[in-house]
Amino acid sequence: MRDFAFAGRCSTEDLQDPVASKNWQLTRANMLIAPLEGRVVAQYFDIGHSRSLPWRRRPRASALLDALADPNRGFDAVVIGEPQRVFYGNQYSLIHPVFAHYGVELWVPEVGGPVDPDSEAHDLIMSVYGGVSKAERSRIKVRVRSAMSAQASIEGRFLGGRPPYGYLIADGGPHPNPAKAVDGKRLHVLVVDSVAGPVVQRIFSEYLCGRGIYAIAEGLTRDGISSPSAHDRARNSHRDGAAWAKSAVRAILINPRYTGHQVWNKQRKEEVLLDVEDVALGYETKLKWNAEDKWVWSERIAHPPLVTRETFDRVHQIMFSRSRHNAPRDRVGAIHPYLLRGRVDCVLCERKMGSQWSHEEAYYRCRYPEEYALANKIGHPRNVLFREADVIPHLDRWLARSFAPGHRAATIHRLFTAQGTTTATGHQSAEVEARAEVTACDQQLARYREALNTADPGATAPITRWIAETEAERTRAEARLRTATSTRRTQALAEKQIADLVNQAGDIVDVLRAAKPETKRQTYAALGLRCRYNHAQRKMQVGIAPDLHSLANFVGQWVVSEGGLEPPRPIKGTSTSS
Repeated sequence: MRDFAFAGRCSTEDLQDPVASKNWQLTRANMLIAPLEGRVVAQYFDIGHSRSLPWRRRPRASALLDALADPNRGFDAVVIGEPQRVFYGNQYSLIHPVFAHYGVELWVPEVGGPVDPDSEAHDLIMSVYGGVSKAERSRIKVRVRSAMSAQASIEGRFLGGRPPYGYLIADGGPHPNPAKAVDGKRLHVLVVDSVAGPVVQRIFSEYLCGRGIYAIAEGLTRDGISSPSAHDRARNSHRDGAAWAKSAVRAILINPRYTGHQVWNKQRKEEVLLDVEDVALGYETKLKWNAEDKWVWSERIAHPPLVTRETFDRVHQIMFSRSRHNAPRDRVGAIHPYLLRGRVDCVLCERKMGSQWSHEEAYYRCRYPEEYALANKIGHPRNVLFREADVIPHLDRWLARSFAPGHRAATIHRLFTAQGTTTATGHQSAEVEARAEVTACDQQLARYREALNTADPGATAPITRWIAETEAERTRAEARLRTATSTRRTQALAEKQIADLVNQAGDIVDVLRAAKPETKRQTYAALGLRCRYNHAQRKMQVGIAPDLHSLANFVGQWVVSEGGLEPPRPIKGTSTSS
């Protein structure tokens, strides 16, 4: 009897049930190894990941590659039930040499057993299936896009997704596909939201009267009218909804669907190489704007209009006559090494400060008034700004001083005593938050699956993408829940254990002195660095809470630590806001 590992994959591109897909692939694999009395002892099955992703970017496939290098992996061969599901393009030629290197056979039904790395026929067969897999995916994309284009232009059909602000989704009658109609599936249409619809008309009217976007946002906020995120809290729980944003007003003014026409293909998905120097890393998908002549308009009015076509055209003409760029364009920007990206919050509005490259230097900026109306009484300078180069030297000296031999004992004691509060409240809070997020994801998935059952064939792509994204969020939340639960159940670390951790962290800080920008950025992440910039006092409050997983990459072992060092640290010489 031989022990096998099973490898498979199921994406949401063809709307297959992951359980059913896994079962038939596993059944086919078992039929192949049955004559040898083979048994599957490990399973590596990816769900919701495109076949175009390289193996290293699929979680379970990557885990399988890692297992190949382990002499105690528990299996000596890998069986695949459907090569078109697992290999795409030239992936076989990149992956199979790894199997051959570790002496692990790859069994595939199409060759009737193990793939012979020295056989030209086997190599040709597997290459053909990789090409077929790529062609199949391309055909699906063309077929779906053609169907959606026809449904939008000829039928004016609602193709799914969120309704624009000002509209609600309503029942549109039986599905035109008889088989789906028998199953109880219905069409969906847009109807006017009695609360938000008049607000949209007000925005268009005020803009034509000469009011600017910011003035409109201020007026709406001052009058107590809920912003789009506050109006629909179920879909925007991650936003505070405190005020109208200029971007929200502008998005309404440039949305042609308020004319009553269905408009599709305003954006496109484009696959961009992750690294042009290493094509094997594959692509990443980015949304890019299409030129207006690529938009697909319905031939007739598809839903109740909130503004006339003439009104929209006048607004469109005024808006883009004031713009420096009359049409959307793709921007290709350089990649700059922001060391504190995502780690600095503005004390005034509690929002993350954005990064900006200016005069060959990195800056961090918060421009709350540039985006949000101030009628909500939030006091905030127009521009809060500091230069990264003014902060990093002070930050590194503070880290080095905190972990220096002369201060290390005090640091250890502060981390040890901090456990009394973080273990009792911090982990409990993290556990509650993670559990709530898992529940929210379950509820969201239920809604998406219900929508998927009633959606048109051409309108399912966005829903399946949302399902995959929500499932990924749920997986991350479950991981945080397991970590929080296990940490809560674990007794506080002994002071000696924290001393070992701090000693190792001290070695990490030594790296900062001559580290490259990417190494320094990763070190800050491993230490759990968080910063809060106080514009009025020109001070930076700094805290560290070593992260279990990130820190393990640096110290080479698993550790458990919580606590914080949060003394207000003045950062002298920072740029003042203007």
